[in-house]
Amino acid sequence: IAFTKLHKGKFYIGVMRTDGKGERLLTENFYQEAPSWSPNGRVLIFYRETKTDTKGEGFSAKLWSIDLTGYNERLVNTTTDAPEPSWSPNGRVLIFYRETKTDSKGKGFSAKLWSIDLTGYNERQVPTPTDGSDPSWSSLLSN
Repeated sequence: IAFTKLHKGKFYIGVMRTDGKGERLLTENFYQEAPSWSPNGRVLIFYRETKTDTKGEGFSAKLWSIDLTGYNERLVNTTTDAPEPSWSPNGRVLIFYRETKTDSKGKGFSAKLWSIDLTGYNERQVPTPTDGSDPSWSSLLSN
């Protein structure tokens, strides 16, 4: 089981067995959530928010991967925020959502689905008839 844990003001991404034993915390940061297992079960993808200014007023959510040893942590470069990731069945593509402002005055938001190769290339918006967030890819679908 992969999970997010808040302990003493810090967020952790961890794993444990189904009986709740064997907890191992893999990462620690200011704010991180939504771990998702790779299809081969060896890597987790999650998002981490980081402060974007010295006053701590702005935040950016980026995708990160980590293997189950707790090493090999890696940023998956996206053009802007990328929360709530999910793996494609083949393990080569990630899907996530992104909120954007709907008008020039910064009022209103629209949430759209996006995909990106695990390498950080080929980022594109996934066409949907309406807004969408919190995607999860079915292992039964091949497209």
